[in-house]
Amino acid sequence: MSKDLQNKVLFQQVVELLQNARQQVLRTVNSTMVYTYFEIGRIIVEEEQSGKDRAEYGKQILKGLSKQLTNEFGKGFSVDNLQNMRKLYLVYSISETVSSISKDAHQKYETVSSISKNQDRIE
Repeated sequence: MSKDLQNKVLFQQVVELLQNARQQVLRTVNSTMVYTYFEIGRIIVEEEQSGKDRAEYGKQILKGLSKQLTNEFGKGFSVDNLQNMRKLYLVYSISETVSSISKDAHQKYETVSSISKNQDRIE
């Protein structure tokens, strides 16, 4: 085998290894984020259920939480996103494993978003 061919094979092996590692990292991060958003939704729902006037209390909770989280972590914690996290918890039970949730997280996010849009139209 020529030296150029050996270098090309070596390069391809390393590229494949790095690409596989990146994909694994993305899957792990995705899974962790879905689980985290699910848990944030659970915490929000539990807090809302302890409130007196659920609708108004819930709005105030989300506004305040959104402001605090945005100050601490930056973008990604708008009231709309927190509502979607809440809906994720309400729509999908804990019996679904994180891996089954994260496999099609994008599709489920779209489902939660469409539920949100439909509810906004109804209200």
